Order: sequence, then structure tokens, then C-alpha cells
Amino acid sequence: MVSLATALEREGISAFRFDFAGNGESEGSFMYGNYRREAEDLRAVVQHFCKKGRLITAIIGHSKGGNVVLLYASNYNDVPTVINISGRFHLEKGIEGRLGKDFLQRIKQNGFIDVKNKKGKFEYRVTEESLMDRLTTDTHAACLLINQNCRVLTIHGTMDKIVPAKDALEFARFIRNHKLHLIEGADHEYTSHQDELATVVLDFIRAVREDKNIPEHLQSCKRGVSFIKSRI
Repeated sequence: MVSLATALEREGISAFRFDFAGNGESEGSFMYGNYRREAEDLRAVVQHFCKKGRLITAIIGHSKGGNVVLLYASNYNDVPTVINISGRFHLEKGIEGRLGKDFLQRIKQNGFIDVKNKKGKFEYRVTEESLMDRLTTDTHAACLLINQNCRVLTIHGTMDKIVPAKDALEFARFIRNHKLHLIEGADHEYTSHQDELATVVLDFIRAVREDKNIPEHLQSCKRGVSFIKSRI
């Protein structure tokens, strides 16, 4: 999503991008699941910039990060714009593809499952605790808790083979102030659709920044030019 950050910069919008603990270039141990902790990590980032006098106008998350920004919005009503790119609504789905068949039985028996890549090299360990964290994260309930004054955009590619596009329709059903944009032919990483992705995001952010009817408690955010880009 580097091209998205570049597009924001060209628009005169500063963006802060980061990896959660144990992901990408961040230190710490990777944990499967862990949605709630990562929402709190995002909270720490938002509070850090607020203390520095930077005003957060939007938070953007891709894939698992999309779920995290929605969880954040369900707990904290201090950012007027949330953009969920290819998040998964049904968190109980997609697990077998990573952990293999009978994963629940095997993890209860051994306490963990080691995930390896196609070459058989160890990538990360999934504990029973981290798996249950994912399975007990209620996306439906989180969507219902998002304040109606928070504007949410969900973007999804119609050719996404990681998270099916039909998940995006579920977000549209349950988030009150929601806009859905499907990008025809795009995969999970928007490999050939980076420009279209950037255009959709920028158009949504511009519309919110120009709106004169943002609630009073979010007026300071309206003037902000600092954006959080969270990605997993």
C-alpha cells in the first residue's frame, strides 16, 4: 500500500504507516488473532499524535488491519473517518487454509500449530489462546457499535482470493454510516489497481474534510491533515 501513502502525500496529507508488533519491520512476537490488542496499539498511536498536536482525520487499515480500524471505531468515537480495505467479516472463515484440516482438534491436543510456508520453512506458531481470540472477536457486534457520525468506507476487490468480496456486503449491512466500493477485477493486494484504490480513498477523504456538518466533538479532527495507515 506504499502507492496509497504516496498519493496521500501528493494531496498534501501526511500519513503515518506502521506494522503491528511482530509484523513487517516492527519488533515483538507475531500473534495470530490478537485483534483487540492491536486496536489498543492503534489507540496508543492516535493518542501519541494528539499529544503532539497532530489531528487525526482518518484511520485506514488493509486486510486484518481493516478489522482493527473497525474495532477501534467501535470502542472510541474520536476519528470521523474509517477506511476498511479488504477486511474479513466472517473471522471463523479462512482458518483451515492456513492451519489445515481438523485445526481445532489438533490445537486442543497439542496446544499450538506451527505454520510453515510452501517450502516447509517455519513461519509462525498459532497457540490455542490466539486462535480463540480470533474466533471470539465479534465483527457483527463491533459494526453495530460504531457511532452513526463516524463515516466508514469499505473497499474490496471482486477477484480477492484471500477474503471473498461477499464479506464486504456484510459490513454494508450492519454499519450505519457506510459506503461500499467494489473494485472490479482487483485482488487482495490490488496488484493492478493501485491507482484506482488511491482515487477511491482520496475522494472519500476529500468529501469528509469538506463537509460542514461534522459533529462538534469531531470538529478538531476535521481540520487535521494527519492520517494513520495501519496494515497487517
